[in-house]
Amino acid sequence: MELREIGIDEAGKGPVIGSMFVAGVLNFEGLETLGVKDSKQLSPSKREYLAERIEASTEVYVIEFTANEIDEGRKRRTLNVIMVELFSAVLIHFQPDRAFVDAADVNPDRFAVNLKSGYEKGMSGGRKREIEIISEFKADVRYPVVSAASVIAKVHRDRSIRQLEAEIGMEIGSGYPADPKTIQFLNELVKEKAELPVYVRHSWKTVKRLR
Repeated sequence: MELREIGIDEAGKGPVIGSMFVAGVLNFEGLETLGVKDSKQLSPSKREYLAERIEASTEVYVIEFTANEIDEGRKRRTLNVIMVELFSAVLIHFQPDRAFVDAADVNPDRFAVNLKSGYEKGMSGGRKREIEIISEFKADVRYPVVSAASVIAKVHRDRSIRQLEAEIGMEIGSGYPADPKTIQFLNELVKEKAELPVYVRHSWKTVKRLR
């Protein structure tokens, strides 16, 4: 029997604006020949092309966690705990035999242990496969199935930012604190609004400094 394998990665963990996305991709024949890479090494047009091919070829599952949900969540738990919860939700959706994940913790082994625990708790009372979790830094470079998840997560993140720009009628850049366009946009918001909108991560140090 063929192993059911998935890859999981996130996009948008660090930005001060917008949602974070966690994507899972079910491995499929022909993935390696697509030329997937870590999404940061690909142009936006190439990512869009690959995302279309991946979504047409296999099962994909994407979770969006909004800026407001991040702020609310961090009142009760750390971002690391939130990452475990989101990655575990992808595991529960797919119920794979093996999962390759890009470690969202400074300790990849601890992340794997926590994910397995989250998966088992989420599946309590239901039938579950015995699961193997390979958690590594740069897994999106080493394993094509994680590269594919990286591409899907990044495409969803980029689309959400472009949609946000269209809705508010302003350019906000990438949403990352290191982006001058993003900081300029935030400076204007701070000047104009007593209460910042929900798409800004109020709990980020960048926002607290600007205020």
